[in-house]
Amino acid sequence: MKVVLLAGGFGTRISEESEFKPKPMIEIGDMPILWHIMKEYSHYGFNEFIICAGYRQHMIKEWFADYFLYTSDITFDFSNGNNMIVHNQKTEPWKVTVVDTGRDTMTGGRIKRIQPYIGNETFMMTYGDGVCDVNIRELVDFHNRGKKICTLTAVIQQQQKGILNIGADNAVRSFREKSHIDGNPINAGYMVMEPKIFDYISGDDTIFEREPLERLAEEGELLSYTHRGFWQCMDTLREKKELEKLWQSGEAPWKCW
Repeated sequence: MKVVLLAGGFGTRISEESEFKPKPMIEIGDMPILWHIMKEYSHYGFNEFIICAGYRQHMIKEWFADYFLYTSDITFDFSNGNNMIVHNQKTEPWKVTVVDTGRDTMTGGRIKRIQPYIGNETFMMTYGDGVCDVNIRELVDFHNRGKKICTLTAVIQQQQKGILNIGADNAVRSFREKSHIDGNPINAGYMVMEPKIFDYISGDDTIFEREPLERLAEEGELLSYTHRGFWQCMDTLREKKELEKLWQSGEAPWKCW
């Protein structure tokens, strides 16, 4: 099953670093947060990724092009030409497709643009700026049992993100973006979707968290998988520092590998 990662936004709320690089390339423990997310999925056996790039998309492509340089020991031998010897190569079994989905494309539009790479298959999607300790295998099983078009992961957070009204049967009754209500379930990403989701996205200007998710909720085609463990996005420099502190402590909750 393929994993789609949204990595094309500007990251204006963490502009101290995103001015120079895409937010998913901001580092936690010397590795981009995008790498941390991919390691989570890889731990559960999901190793094929489609990255929806946009803002400074060339930096993402260049990083993966040189990935083995970042993860291996290298000898540069200038005595006999310009030779490079790679020692102890430690790359993951990943297949990574980086797609330029446009600099100003909205989240729904980015998903729509990678449809040719998905085909008629169930796939996963999450945002390139949040880490968690969700059991992704259980999430997929939950989605398969629910037989709906989309399943999202819901967490309880007191902050202004996509507020969910969830029924007793785990069906999402409504989806309200940036409500001022505290202590409600919010959309944490880590979604599983059927290819029919593309029918709910009209084009580049579609914000996925609005019309598509709202329609799915109205039609009873949106389920929530409630996660009561760790989840944290990296919207601000303060949150970036919190994640860095957890990583340096050696007890980062999302490090399952």
